[in-house]
Amino acid sequence: MLFILQSDITSMLSNFLPLGLIIIVMYFFFIRPNAQKQKAQDTFVADLSKGKKVVTNSGIIGTITKIDETTATLKISDKGFLDILKSAISHEMTEAINK
Repeated sequence: MLFILQSDITSMLSNFLPLGLIIIVMYFFFIRPNAQKQKAQDTFVADLSKGKKVVTNSGIIGTITKIDETTATLKISDKGFLDILKSAISHEMTEAINK
């Protein structure tokens, strides 16, 4: 009787092993890198300051002239200013040139 119970447990574990491996692989190749990238982006947005030259997600290049809690004002030309959400800023201009 004990032998039958032990073989049932072994077969159940062997059935769930591939599923467990798939979950582990997905975590290390998809979930963890995206979480690290999002954390880096959140840190970048929190450290934005006046005078930085940045690029938005849509490719607009400008210099931050005013920054609030959720918005930033970009100077995009001599007389052109644009109010955007801070979360729409993707990276600094120097990083964009190096890509």
